Amino acid sequence: MTKNELVLYRNKALGAFYGLAIGDALGVESEGKTYLQIKNKWGQITDFLNEDPAGSDDTEFAVFNTLLLDKYGLDISTTDFYNEWKEQISAISKPLSGAGFSEIMAVENIRNGLLPPYSGFHSHSWSDGLAMRVLPFGIVSAGNIKLAKKLTLADGSVTHSGEGIMAGIATAAAISAAFSFNDINKITKAALTSIDEDCWTYRAIQSAIKIGLEATDLNDCLLKLNDEVVCDYYYWSDLAPEAIALSFGILTFSKGDFVQSVTGGVNVGRDTDTIAAIAGAISGAMNGFDNVPGKWVKKIFEVKGSCISSLSSVRIDECVEKLIQLRLSDG
Repeated sequence: MTKNELVLYRNKALGAFYGLAIGDALGVESEGKTYLQIKNKWGQITDFLNEDPAGSDDTEFAVFNTLLLDKYGLDISTTDFYNEWKEQISAISKPLSGAGFSEIMAVENIRNGLLPPYSGFHSHSWSDGLAMRVLPFGIVSAGNIKLAKKLTLADGSVTHSGEGIMAGIATAAAISAAFSFNDINKITKAALTSIDEDCWTYRAIQSAIKIGLEATDLNDCLLKLNDEVVCDYYYWSDLAPEAIALSFGILTFSKGDFVQSVTGGVNVGRDTDTIAAIAGAISGAMNGFDNVPGKWVKKIFEVKGSCISSLSSVRIDECVEKLIQLRLSDG
């Protein structure tokens, strides 16, 4: 990697990680609410809603995976992921505050002695808990979608199955592709080609992209995404095909613009922290750290340990440097 290539890679990696953390923190307050509830309460959310914003499990599990990659390298296996989940996550005595149902149920399976892939077989295996934490895989693979998919499968089979894994692969592939392309249409195409055509996630992403291409303005886009993609008949909002598709629809409409992508994710409703986090990660990788507002970066530079207490005070820039060094050591 030349000096210029390293500068570009670091810029994109920082943009991706901060993008996820900022989107997560921006979307925490509106999580679980509908598009109309958000509109009626806040009009439109364009900034943090409190003075001390913090990310949630989305950012902390991305940090967790970063530390695992740093420990095991790119040859990390499903067994490695499983052992770390057993020793670190399932060993936490207190409830996993803010964690998704997929993680909570997988932990119960692990505690009951189930091994992968059976530890990922449960009634919430299609949740977006995997998609929110694959960011490090996209960063270290940087254009190598085959590697991004391999790492996602190794991790995902511990906690997810079926659509949950498809959504995770699509997200990791998009982040990876964003290191090669500055065109959101090429990035979303790379994500689609990485997963099975005959799955809910693929069809939902296709529908959302079409809406994003045809929408006349952001409100039109968000309304149509709610009408055609959101499964409002289902109470919980962490449906992976839905959340990923909403992110891709907003990214398509905004042409990958960072601010519009993350604020669109915050205002669309449903699992807004994850939707905005994924949109922020992809857009951040596409545009680079230079296009991430500094006022947001200053407020989101380390995790608080609200879900995984052992990660309290871990800095985002330090995580990025670990991933960069891993990438360089792999040649």
